[in-house]
Amino acid sequence: MSNLTDMEVFARVVTAGSMSAAGREMGLSPAVVSKRIRRLEERLGARMLQRTTRQIALTEEGQGFYERVVAILASLEEAEAFVTRRNTRPRGTLRVSAPTSFGRMHIAPHMERFLRDNPDLNLSLMLSDDFVDIVGEGYDLAIRIAELENSSLIARRLADNHRVICAAPGYLERHGAPGSLDELADHNCLFASSQDTWRLEGPEGPALVRVNGNMQTNSSEVVRECLVAGLGIALRSTWDVGAQLQSGALRIILPQYRASRHVGVHAVYPSRRFLPVKVRAFIDFLADLYGPQPYWDSGLKLDAIPAAPGAAAKAPSSSRR
Repeated sequence: MSNLTDMEVFARVVTAGSMSAAGREMGLSPAVVSKRIRRLEERLGARMLQRTTRQIALTEEGQGFYERVVAILASLEEAEAFVTRRNTRPRGTLRVSAPTSFGRMHIAPHMERFLRDNPDLNLSLMLSDDFVDIVGEGYDLAIRIAELENSSLIARRLADNHRVICAAPGYLERHGAPGSLDELADHNCLFASSQDTWRLEGPEGPALVRVNGNMQTNSSEVVRECLVAGLGIALRSTWDVGAQLQSGALRIILPQYRASRHVGVHAVYPSRRFLPVKVRAFIDFLADLYGPQPYWDSGLKLDAIPAAPGAAAKAPSSSRR
């Protein structure tokens, strides 16, 4: 049974992101956790984890071992749950990474209810627009707004992400509304750094539009504030400007065009098996909160864009980010 315990300790270290965090979850000291990992590596004759002063990462052997261990542990959990029918409560610390603006607007305001419903849980919510290595940096899951690439990570789509071209009524009164994509060249367009090419889909299929404007910023939130103030036209996600579109502070223009429909709001996590109860509880909470139609899209006319003649539907890819 000690071999099985060592495997469970190893899996906990990977999902928790550190030996100390795994120890707290299992009620073991860091020294005991380290000893169990060392004993496991000696028995297998291979290093499972690369240890640095700041983080723990899986080796190639460790990754393959982890994928098989979690399947074994998941089967044991299922067997125990079948016999005991116990209802395990989420507990411990949940580590989540999310995009900055989305986290502020659509995660943080709802955490009082989530934590009230899960009193044994602590939440560590880190907001960043940078790519996060979930396993290497010790996160339980990440929220990604992207068209995901292939990888060993698992993704659950929480909501569609509609990006529309819009402007404030004041701007449109002064400058008029563009009647085509080509006419965007005559307008002041707002965008964050390195986002001056808009990749759109419309009735004729994909389109790339290079836009120009009189302001530079590295902040998506600054773009939104300038957009609402009437400085120009922008391509924005409805989760970001849904409230302004609903109130009339912004209007959708060129509604037949929007960004790729394959981009979505996803919860991304390392493994489908041996998924901690706390992770499942958080993902289910957000899925219920956002779906099937997110509240930020309520009342908006977001009918599907007609496909270009002869265009083949693109299958959603699995997750990397």
